[in-house]
Amino acid sequence: MVAMQLDDQCRTEVTHRLKRIQGQIAGIIAMIDEGRDCTEVVTQMAAASKALDRAGLKVISDGLQQCAAAQARGEAPPVTTEQLEKLFLSLS
Repeated sequence: MVAMQLDDQCRTEVTHRLKRIQGQIAGIIAMIDEGRDCTEVVTQMAAASKALDRAGLKVISDGLQQCAAAQARGEAPPVTTEQLEKLFLSLS
């Protein structure tokens, strides 16, 4: 289990991004229900997937900053390099 907490700014940004993605997903569902062209649907799905990846990378970036700040203060970082690497690779 990773013991990293998002800082307030990161939490706000990621939450905002996820709410936009939630709207995109609702739009995709509506497109499917309307019988829209599969090319349009897949294009929107790819955009939502990319946006979700970016939100994940923002969380990992915040973790890296927390680790660097902890090390600069001579403290143990909240997560290990291996844990961050595993999180990063889970996005691919």
